[in-house]
Amino acid sequence: MSTDTTTQVTTTAEDDRLSGLRKLTHILYALYAIFWLTGGITALIAIVVNYVKRDDTRGTLYASHFAWQIRTFWWSVLWFALSWVLFFTILLAPVAWVMWCVLSLWMLYRIVKGWLYLNDRKPMYPDQQF
Repeated sequence: MSTDTTTQVTTTAEDDRLSGLRKLTHILYALYAIFWLTGGITALIAIVVNYVKRDDTRGTLYASHFAWQIRTFWWSVLWFALSWVLFFTILLAPVAWVMWCVLSLWMLYRIVKGWLYLNDRKPMYPDQQF
């Protein structure tokens, strides 16, 4: 009667890797969530970590969360930059304020939705392969 310890070790190593990715993804959502309080520094840290660790998430549900976070970051940068252009035209400054409010709500929505999906262990894009 023998037991296959190779399978047990491999399974444990894979479980540890997935557990580490889950914790990291939670931390990244937290960094994105507090970016308003840090002037955006934590979002910059999070996006760098997203790109550095992106390959480690391939083939897992965490890859979709990384894609969600990266897309959220870059779309928010684009809309924030556009709103600054409008702000400096003076006449369109009220439009810029509205854009900042909408952008903040959109980012809050993306962070909360992503974090809730992560908590439920659901991918962000169930039909796509990452």
